Amino acid sequence: MERQELEELRDRVPCAAILEQAGFAIDRKESTRRAVKYRREAEIVIVIHGGKGWFDPLSDAKGDVFSLVAHVDGGSFAEAVDRVASLVGFVATAPTWAQPMRDTEQAASIGDRWGARRKPWPGSATWRYLREARSLPDAVIRTAVRQDLLREGPYGSMWAAHVDGDGGLTGWEERGPDWRGYSTGGSKVLFRIGSPGASRLCVTEAAIDALSLAALEGLREHTLYLSTGGGWSPATDAAVRRLAARPGAQLVAATDANSQGETFAGRLRDIAEDTGCDWARLMPPAEDWNDALRAKVGVCAREEKKSRGTGNGLPHARRPRQR
Repeated sequence: MERQELEELRDRVPCAAILEQAGFAIDRKESTRRAVKYRREAEIVIVIHGGKGWFDPLSDAKGDVFSLVAHVDGGSFAEAVDRVASLVGFVATAPTWAQPMRDTEQAASIGDRWGARRKPWPGSATWRYLREARSLPDAVIRTAVRQDLLREGPYGSMWAAHVDGDGGLTGWEERGPDWRGYSTGGSKVLFRIGSPGASRLCVTEAAIDALSLAALEGLREHTLYLSTGGGWSPATDAAVRRLAARPGAQLVAATDANSQGETFAGRLRDIAEDTGCDWARLMPPAEDWNDALRAKVGVCAREEKKSRGTGNGLPHARRPRQR
């Protein structure tokens, strides 16, 4: 595995996921926001650096998510990499620091923050980001705006809505020139663009990729383009299963062309087998669908420029200068 892929795995799988799967539980009384203590009988591991690092207070052991696998389960580095890759998108239990917000209060907060933001419009900072940096065509952006899926985020970023099976807003993906995240207090379910009652269900890992695949396919009829937001929560699993149970449904794993994408594709294949729907793997010709779209747009732009510069006739003659 390349170094870049290892870095991506390290960023996408928190230490908490390894510990929870290994049977550790959070010691809430002895945890803080910056240091979360996990226990498995007499064993103790403390997670730090926002979930990216850990240490054992009973020894000198410490490190990142890969070394944590070896610490709690043993095995080689290669086995640790496979273990981490299998947990991409796993949502670990989050510690609670105070009385949690009631569902109605959280929903109101999410809705109010979404409603306070403007929809993108031609020439706006978000529209330019999607059009110029991401190469999305105006037609796809307009469709997303018309379906009330996008908002103007800070500093030219994009907010892309996640909704549940009843169309209720649960949060949004945040993407921009220098920012990538998810709405505070929101929950990942599915971003959806296309035909609501579609039988062809294309599942990607990011809203940008769902929009890009829609652009490459010309917003194909009877297709719903979906994004899990890079996660795989129980709510996401339930939402995908609900869609896959539709009569005549086809579940298309349009995830990234890398090891993480294959992990997601495997989960989708399992859902297809469980629900009895058709399944297909649609792999991007580049790392992801936005890379593929930008590459195609770049090629088309070069060909158009070349064709404009190659005329069939003679160059324009200049009139002799009058003396």
